[in-house]
Amino acid sequence: MRWAPILLATALLIAGAGASFSSDDAPEPPPLPLAKLFGGPFELVDHDGMVRTDRDFHGRYVLLYFGYTYCPDICPASLQEIAAALEQLGDDGRDVQPVFVTVDPKRDTSMVLKGYVAQFGERFVGLGGSEKQIRGLAKAYRLHRVKVVPEWSEGEDDYLVDHSSLTFLLGPDGNVVTLFPHNTPADTMAMRLRGYLMPGSGG
Repeated sequence: MRWAPILLATALLIAGAGASFSSDDAPEPPPLPLAKLFGGPFELVDHDGMVRTDRDFHGRYVLLYFGYTYCPDICPASLQEIAAALEQLGDDGRDVQPVFVTVDPKRDTSMVLKGYVAQFGERFVGLGGSEKQIRGLAKAYRLHRVKVVPEWSEGEDDYLVDHSSLTFLLGPDGNVVTLFPHNTPADTMAMRLRGYLMPGSGG
């Protein structure tokens, strides 16, 4: 009988040790780098009708935003924040290239893109292409993109596009390094950009 307490204690110790190594308590694997989740090579057409690839932007940071020119509010608001952030950076942001990629290639021709991006600054590049090209890039960046035909639509080209509203920051190697969610204020974006452009600056 005198062994009973010892055996009970040993059993509890083993049970406790087993619990501490259970799958529920196992450390989670580190998250995948953003470059593994988003992005990839592309070949599109810019607002001047020239073929552009992802390699054309290597060597610079790229603020990449997906939207469409007929967007009533979210897209222009996001692009205005990007423009304001770059203005705040001044010369410090000279190596940052803002790029707008349409998710509505049917209506957003090069000519339409040219007039649209010019509203936000001469530094902006507008990119479009075929539906197949845009679909492939949307898949690479895991974008939600759905055509919505409202009740007030009066024709086949009278529709909206429900889409993800994220701004991707690509590093000089072309890989995604961070994301800016919708409604990120210009000063916050500028501060974070400065941290990448000038490491140790406190941004």
